[in-house]
Amino acid sequence: MLYYLFEYLEQAYQFPGASLFQFITFRAAFAVLLSLLIAMVYGKRVILYLQSKQIGETIRDLGLEGQQQKAGTPTMGGVIIIISTLIPILLVGDLKNIYVILLIVTMLWMGVIGFIDDYIKIFKKDKKGLKGRFKVMGQITLGLIVGSVLYFHPQVTMKEKDSMVITEQFEVENIYGQEVKAVRTNVPFFKNNELDYADFIAWAGEGAREYAWLIFTLIVTLIVTAVSNGANLTDGIDGLAAGTSAIIVLTLGIFAWVSGNIQFSDYLDIFYIPRVGELVVFIAAFVGGLVGFLWYNTYPAQVFMGDTGSLTIGGVIAVIAIIVRKELLIPLLCGIFFAESISVMLQVGYFKHTKRKYGEGKRIFLMAPLHHHYQKKLYHESKIVNRFWIIGILLAIVSIVTLKIR
Repeated sequence: MLYYLFEYLEQAYQFPGASLFQFITFRAAFAVLLSLLIAMVYGKRVILYLQSKQIGETIRDLGLEGQQQKAGTPTMGGVIIIISTLIPILLVGDLKNIYVILLIVTMLWMGVIGFIDDYIKIFKKDKKGLKGRFKVMGQITLGLIVGSVLYFHPQVTMKEKDSMVITEQFEVENIYGQEVKAVRTNVPFFKNNELDYADFIAWAGEGAREYAWLIFTLIVTLIVTAVSNGANLTDGIDGLAAGTSAIIVLTLGIFAWVSGNIQFSDYLDIFYIPRVGELVVFIAAFVGGLVGFLWYNTYPAQVFMGDTGSLTIGGVIAVIAIIVRKELLIPLLCGIFFAESISVMLQVGYFKHTKRKYGEGKRIFLMAPLHHHYQKKLYHESKIVNRFWIIGILLAIVSIVTLKIR
């Protein structure tokens, strides 16, 4: 709203300072400060409201140290992250930008799924929450929507390098041509690092590439489902999911900024994606919301995000990574989510296998997800969280370094 107001004032009346709102960096700084302020100031009011309505966490007895002290802690705090992200975006974001629209839809969609899940757990006293098949159906539907929009919408394009010229300073410059539709992505660690999803179906013959949207949409759906579930599994101890997610989102903000800048994208040999720079404003607001929520979520937590927050975080991270063509970096950048998910799959798979073979199930970890394994080994949860954050920072640094390592 302010974005369009100051745009009008600048064009119609040359209003002093109005042009500042045309700069992504200024609006991103405004968004992160506003979202942080909203989360920290109004987050407390949300927590008090949740307490007054007795919307508290029901704790299953897993035999973990300090577990029972968490019983009754307000949950569904993910609404703090959602509200503190959306308000700055509505004020200073370009709401005509298809990428911003897609992320708003993703946040609201996953937020509703998580809210329903939390509502069933708390008010219906059903610890299982929303049935798994309905949750997965919601994630798949979102994946189909995101994949279809990114493939068919006319504003989702990239610019190709038409030719190269030698400047007077004997430097090579790439000349960019028309915007084109493509389902290509960057492959980390390799030269000529382009992967075209259409190649997966090209073997079927002439004209088969026209159906590349089927492959692309399927891949998008798998990524959205996997990352949102990974974030959900990571949200098990105070501050882990919010802190880890803030690191991941901040890194994706760097990718969005360089991908939306024609000079940096050319220098780093990555795709130049028109209009994607606007994501930096959304990401800034999202980071502010996560950090503001973390103020109340660090040990000992005053509020839990619940599925309302964790599913939303995972869904948004997945969609941002896909938009900036960095989805192949997800196993590295989201390594904490990946490790938590793999630990559960290995634990369940090995238990079922050994039970069929030996009549008694055996376990790889003391408990899954992975953070519970370390709790069982009597590590304090603050130490677990801090070390997971450190690992997350290292993974983020390596992910950024891939921009130059070929």
